[in-house]
Amino acid sequence: MTARITSLRTYDIRFPTSQELDGSDAMNPDPDYSAAYVIIGTDHPDRHEGHGFAFTIGRGNDIQTTAISALEPYVVGRPLQATLDDLGGVWREMVHDSQLRWLGPEKGVMHMAISAVVNALWDLRAKRAGKPVWKLLADLTPEELVDLVDFRYLSDALTPGEALDILRRAEPGKVEREAYLLDHGYPGYTTTPGWLGYDDAKLARLCKEAVADGFTQIKLKVGADVADDVRRLAIAREAVGPTVRIAVDANQRWDVGQAIAWVRELARFDPWWVEEPTSPDDVLGHATIARAISPVRVATGEHVQNRVVFKQLLQSGAISYLQLDAARVAGVNENVAILLLAAKFGVPVCPHAGGVGLCELVQHLSMFDYMAVSGSMENRVIEFVDHLHEHFVHPVVIRNGNYVAPTSPGFSATLRRRTLVDYAYPDGPVWTEVPAA
Repeated sequence: MTARITSLRTYDIRFPTSQELDGSDAMNPDPDYSAAYVIIGTDHPDRHEGHGFAFTIGRGNDIQTTAISALEPYVVGRPLQATLDDLGGVWREMVHDSQLRWLGPEKGVMHMAISAVVNALWDLRAKRAGKPVWKLLADLTPEELVDLVDFRYLSDALTPGEALDILRRAEPGKVEREAYLLDHGYPGYTTTPGWLGYDDAKLARLCKEAVADGFTQIKLKVGADVADDVRRLAIAREAVGPTVRIAVDANQRWDVGQAIAWVRELARFDPWWVEEPTSPDDVLGHATIARAISPVRVATGEHVQNRVVFKQLLQSGAISYLQLDAARVAGVNENVAILLLAAKFGVPVCPHAGGVGLCELVQHLSMFDYMAVSGSMENRVIEFVDHLHEHFVHPVVIRNGNYVAPTSPGFSATLRRRTLVDYAYPDGPVWTEVPAA
């Protein structure tokens, strides 16, 4: 009999990170890092499951989990191998469901739900293939990769033919790049020192530890109070010295004019980029800021809702660094489109990570980009935050400031079974012992 997908199970998993102010910034002062988690099961004898999630920061995780469940008819009952062989077609079916699409379109809670399911399917496909996702993607032909992408709304900036050319140009040297990646890893930077709720002593200590751990770039949260930001950047610069890059992240706190004035106040500390200086939807605002604060660079992307907004940011010259998110746009397929757009416009991709499991996911996307799209690590780094990795079966490994390339099959998304019990909201034992969110 033909093996089929038999189940789509969801879990509301939350971590009480607000207690220690881990993850705190100017717009999100008390996040509880959370995963609206999904496991896709099959009746195949190999017993592999697909794991995925949408990242949230607490309240609303129940809504996100419900949205994932709404996609069950697109998955359960389908023939297993045929589904995994046509993830471009499955993606289009879910994204183009007219009644669900009306809730976006192609943005927000439903788009994130599609991401969780699509990423879980890629996790399942990679496990069955015995490869990590970065390797699975890099081994696809240019034609197979282009078939994953929905070029609707993109063709004025990137055509299927141009995408094929980009991928074909990257084919020479893939064997050498894979060997380099496995030997040396992929450059990272750390946000661990920079949370806004940390006191000055903790900031200084964590900055020094980051340099000792081999990181050549750190990031600080800013935007609540300019005098505090000046003081904290002075502490950080003294701690890391003149050669380590310091990026700053305002988490959408400012209006356009305010962003320009604020960054000019911080310019004396040589910030490498300013991240999310204003609304993630304000493409022209980002372009205005970029022109006004140069040579300080602008980066954004973690809250950019789809490939179309990324296209406009690139077309308008609004960003120097593109920060895709593995779980906000609609999963691997849309992120392949975004990587191709970035390669077309020559903008380095430095993914957003941290949270719950985002480091685990985005390492695969950056490594695939190096292997098969841009072919470069120049000015490219993956964010690292040292939170919650112990809950994953295959957590990220950092060595001398670099991500070690994962070799275990899958998307590195599998949470430990104990975590699914202990951190289930609201009845898991961790949550029965702390105040409700």
